[in-house]
This record gives sequence, C-alpha cells and structure tokens, in this order.
Amino acid sequence: MLVQAQTSGAQGLGMATGGGDLVNAIKGANEFSLTKTMKIAAPLIFLTDIHALGLQQAQGLFYTEGWYWDQNDEARKWAKRYFENTKTRNMPTMFHAGDASVTTHYLNAVKAVGTNADKVMAHMKANKINDFFVKNGVIRPDGRMVHDMYLMQVKTPAESKYPWDYAKLIQTVPGDQAYMTKAESKCAYWK
Repeated sequence: MLVQAQTSGAQGLGMATGGGDLVNAIKGANEFSLTKTMKIAAPLIFLTDIHALGLQQAQGLFYTEGWYWDQNDEARKWAKRYFENTKTRNMPTMFHAGDASVTTHYLNAVKAVGTNADKVMAHMKANKINDFFVKNGVIRPDGRMVHDMYLMQVKTPAESKYPWDYAKLIQTVPGDQAYMTKAESKCAYWK
C-alpha cells in the first residue's frame, strides 16, 4: 500500500485503520518519506496513539476529533482531574470524556424524572447537553448525539509547549454538517 501511495502522485493518503495497525502504517509512511510529500489523514487515531508515536513521527497528521483535552479551560480542568486519578497517566481521549458526559446526562435525567426508561430517554432528548465535553449537544430521535466535530492537525515538536500538547484546531465542523441527515439515514425509527 505504501509503495503504491508513493508512486501514485497523490497529494494525500487516508489511513482508514486504527490501533496498532495504524501506528505501524504511520511509522511506515515516515520510513517511505510519504509524510514529506503528501498530507496524511487518519480519522481513527486517538490522542494515546499520537503519544505512542511521538510528535516526530506523527507531526502534520490530520485527524477528526469530537473533543480535545486542551480545547478550553473547562476541558483542561476535567482532563487534568482525569489524568491525576488514573493509573495510566494518559490524558483522556474523546471517548473517555464522552463516556463521562453521557453518564452525567443520564444520571441528571434519572434525578429529574425517576427510573422509567421511556421518561429518562425523553428527558435526555428534550434537554441539550452543555458540559465540559460538548456545548449545545442534542440527541436526535434516532439516538445519535449531534455536536460539533473538529479537524485537527498534529503539531510539530517545536510547536508543542508542554506535555500532551499534541494538536491544533484546523476547522470546526458544525454538528448539523458533521452527521448524517434524516434524508440520508436508513434508520426506520427516525423515518
């Protein structure tokens, strides 16, 4: 794959894999000098993968993110508390933060309406989510939580100013553009 990419004349390479395979593919892209000749996008990379690669290997990589630990004061405060209270000593990914956010949203709904599942779900859908993870998030009838997404780029080692300072925001994609629309959906429940 990497040899084909190198000889293709393409300006960019999308890596639609994750985990160890993605880390190895990015290392290979560096070995073949693809990172110097084309833009590399890895939509399934996590902050912890970037940490494992190091900025020297990951620099310049584009990826999508639903939340970044260093995006604002509220996110930083939550992330630092998470970091201090985990044994892994990793900054949280969007999935860690998203799990905490949805759990809090659920528990607030239970507190407001009791434990009846239909009432809890109705309350969760009727109330926007505004916390350290997301602003003005909404749960659609199909169950998808819609919120802004972010196009990020991994910083160079020179751009990074402190530990875990790995990414910069390139573009905010509004939630109504980031997720499939009702017209595009095949979900019978939403139709």
